[in-house]
Amino acid sequence: MSKIVVQTFLTLDGVMQAPGGPEEDPSGGFEHGGWQASHFDETTGEIVDAWYQRAEGLLLGRRTYDIFNAYWPHVPADHEFVSMADRLNSLPKYVASRTLTEVTWQNATLLGDDVPAAVAKLRERPGGDILVAGSGDLVQTLIRHDLVDEFQLITFPVLLGSGRRLFAEGTVPAGVTLVESRTTPSGAVAAVYRRAGEVTYGSFD
Repeated sequence: MSKIVVQTFLTLDGVMQAPGGPEEDPSGGFEHGGWQASHFDETTGEIVDAWYQRAEGLLLGRRTYDIFNAYWPHVPADHEFVSMADRLNSLPKYVASRTLTEVTWQNATLLGDDVPAAVAKLRERPGGDILVAGSGDLVQTLIRHDLVDEFQLITFPVLLGSGRRLFAEGTVPAGVTLVESRTTPSGAVAAVYRRAGEVTYGSFD
């Protein structure tokens, strides 16, 4: 059985919108795009690279697919990120979109109209991690349908007060276990949380 793994960058107040640049996702009048850049150090890059190396497939929403497809297939052979580009270009990619009619990135496939059902079938296949990168709207769909097995989160020392949040629409109650954690020189905290059955309750009375 494969694992659906959500990987995302967060502010301390839970915002995941547009970490990479001002034009990445200005929807809803978001004015803080690019909030991650000054905190992304070498250690952060090593952590992200290790997480991507575990992946055996990518699951992407349309906006993230468009961003990735515009960049990774065109990385030159002498670029410092060429090994990452080779990895991402070779992986199977599953794209959730209501508007795209075709996908052109190598090894990419459209999931169709019923995304939760399609992801549930992907999850049932033998294999390793299927990584959801960014893709805020898709992540909300996966959370609502209880289809996330693991969260790989890097929380940066930034407070924004507005923007799309990881758990903005709530979540299905579930227990989780912290399986990895690391702090970067810039003050970001990388943590991996894995599903661990039901929520347990008690009392201090």
